[in-house]
This record gives sequence, C-alpha cells and structure tokens, in this order.
Amino acid sequence: MKLEGRVAVITGAGSGIGRGIAERFASEGASLVVNYYGQSADDIQLWLKSLGGTNCVIAIEGDVSRQQTARNLIDTAVSKFGRVDILVNNAGILTQSNIVDMEVSMWDRMIEVDLRSVFLTTRFSVPHMIKQRYGRIINIASQLGQKGGVGLSHYAAAKAGVIGFTKSIALELGVYGINANCIAPGPIETNLISGLDEEWKKKKQNELAIPRFGRVEEIVPTALFLASQPDGDLYTGQTLGPNSGDVML
Repeated sequence: MKLEGRVAVITGAGSGIGRGIAERFASEGASLVVNYYGQSADDIQLWLKSLGGTNCVIAIEGDVSRQQTARNLIDTAVSKFGRVDILVNNAGILTQSNIVDMEVSMWDRMIEVDLRSVFLTTRFSVPHMIKQRYGRIINIASQLGQKGGVGLSHYAAAKAGVIGFTKSIALELGVYGINANCIAPGPIETNLISGLDEEWKKKKQNELAIPRFGRVEEIVPTALFLASQPDGDLYTGQTLGPNSGDVML
C-alpha cells in the first residue's frame, strides 16, 4: 500500500495509460479524483465500482484544456479529501499530418489538450501543494518530444513543451517539497495510436531496439515509482523513458 493516505488527481483516466495508472494507484491505497472525456458514463460508473466505489474515487467528465474543468478537478479533490498530493497529467490526443497540409486548427487543438491542460492543472494544484509542503507532479510526455516524428510535428512540439515545463517547475518548486517529473513512453498499444497509419507504425516498430510497442502495464510501474516514498524522493526534473530503446540517453 505505497500510496495509502495520499490523494491523486489523474487526467485522461478514462482509457489507456491514465486508466492503468488510476487502477494501480487505487490498489495501492490512494484516494482518486479522475478526469475522463469521451467515454460513456455507464462505462465509467462500472469502472468506479471496480476501483472501490465513490467513497474513494470521484470521476469528473470534461475537457481539461478548459480552465474551468481543470480548476473544478483540483477544487473537488481538496473539497472531498482535504488535499492533493499527486497530480498525473495524462490527458492527450494524437493526430497525424505533414506540416505542409496541417490546418491551424489541428495545431491549436494539439497544443490545447497536450500542453495547455498540463499548465492549468499544475497551476491550480501547486498552491495546495505548497501549503502542505508536499507534492508529486507526474507529466506524461512522449519520446517524440525528445526526437521528433514525421507527420507529428504538432504532437512532438506539445510534448517537448511538457518536458521543458516540467524541468522549469521542478526548479521552482523543489524548495517546497514538490517533485516534478516526466514519463516519456514510446509507442504504447492503446486507442491513442489507432489513428496513425499502418505504414508509420510498421516503420516505427522496425526502428525500436526492442522491436515491439509497449503495453499499459509496462508504463504504470514508472508512475507508481515516481509517486511513492522513498522511491521517488530524489527524482525531480527528470524524464524517464520506457520507450523500447527509441531514445537512449
């Protein structure tokens, strides 16, 4: 029970990596406020029951790139549980377009969801974390934010922004007992990559040192490590890379 007594807020928890993290955090004793967008309410309610019911898990629907949704997420955690210890910024989208064809609206939407939302939830969480002199901020980036990707310049730019943002807040907030880190996975078998064309996915798999895409359960332990004590105590401003060897540092 590594997270017993802790309160975690997780964005984009309706599916994929966010859902996996929420399930593991709940099993480790954390109380959760989870955000979802696009999943059915019935599915989410069944999932909540499997996590332990509404006494320890609250789900809030909404686009977390919108200021009011992000603020409500954090306010709910503080109102219901009295604090926010762990923030996992996982909400994200993935679209594909070469730059010559990319609509401005596609670029703007990517930056909103994959970068602006990280700023918003962090901005509203940090005052509570400073007050309690403790916090763990875990931002889900991507190895493409480190190396770029053909047809994914908007996505790579947003994730590179997440990495730079995380390093900066780590420098600002360490004095208050707040750690901030990134997880930069390689391609993971989730619905997020379903919209990418098969040629791109085949080429990417052939580039990997471990020649396969990862699974959600292979990413979740990194999040638990960063959220736990004493495991993650000395990690801040770091980018951990469970990426099948796509980026080697």
